[in-house]
Amino acid sequence: MATVVTFGELMLRLKSPGFQRFIQSASLESTFGGGEANVAVSLSQFGHQTRFVSAFPANPIGDWAIAELRKYGVDCQYVLRQGDRLGIYFLEGGASQRASNVVYDRAGSSIAAIQPGQANWSAGFADAQWFHVTGITPALSASAAAATKQALETAKARGLTTSMDLNFRKKLWNSAKANQVMSTLMPFIDVAIANEEDCEKVFGITAGATQVSSGALDHDRYLDVAAQLQKRFPNIQQVAITLRESHSASNNGWSGLLVDGKGHSFSRHYDLTIVDRVGGGDSFAAGLIHALVTGKDRQNAIEFAVAASALKHSILGDFNVVTLAEVESLVGGDGSGRVQR
Repeated sequence: MATVVTFGELMLRLKSPGFQRFIQSASLESTFGGGEANVAVSLSQFGHQTRFVSAFPANPIGDWAIAELRKYGVDCQYVLRQGDRLGIYFLEGGASQRASNVVYDRAGSSIAAIQPGQANWSAGFADAQWFHVTGITPALSASAAAATKQALETAKARGLTTSMDLNFRKKLWNSAKANQVMSTLMPFIDVAIANEEDCEKVFGITAGATQVSSGALDHDRYLDVAAQLQKRFPNIQQVAITLRESHSASNNGWSGLLVDGKGHSFSRHYDLTIVDRVGGGDSFAAGLIHALVTGKDRQNAIEFAVAASALKHSILGDFNVVTLAEVESLVGGDGSGRVQR
């Protein structure tokens, strides 16, 4: 298996139990989550060596976060111990026609203060084949954006394959700023991962009249989105787009598209009954990285990525703690959900 390095923020996740609203809750459930950390955990479950680069405070909360990642097999030796706090996000799980709600408390987090030159990329990238980051990390601060660019430059200089999940977060920055910063990073990216909202909000690339809330998807329009992205950034070798039909907070349609220089492949379609959708895009990214780094062809790669992320929607928490065998079983057509005895 490959060695994959990811770089980003890990946050403490505090969720109201079940589907309670914050105002109803007498307690909060604590776990951890963050885009690039979620990818590292998922790939570790698939058998890869994973390294997570970040910055945590040198206090018991930072110790707890490292212990949690190590529990899932993630190498944390390149996590810097600095700053005063770990970011927090509060989650109120939605159901039926009521959407989930996320409230961030991450200002002044350790990772937001990271500076170029602090992370030991030379050692961190040793023997690695792949580097993954998301659009969340450069949105945290100007210094985090500069550190992201340095990491990507180093990764490309060392011959690693690089991937970027656009992951636009309107609570972190606006579209104009995202376009400005991300346009300086995309020239170092080999594999771009996005959904229709990301492409529109970051680069103004639209899927025509298709609306995620309408429950209808026009495949030709998504092929056009991928083509526009590759035309703007011709270095991108592959574009993967997740296709979500949000019928309600509890029921979504789920599929994906992978485009490369030879053609395109759409995955099969899944009807999801959602337990927890947070981390769904990260599980797709991890599934895609696994599939591509292990040599799967385009069709099998998108099928594996979508199946992995379909299973994540049944898992509580950000981390996709499913096995390689479980994903391969779903890819093979066993989605019955029958008890395994």
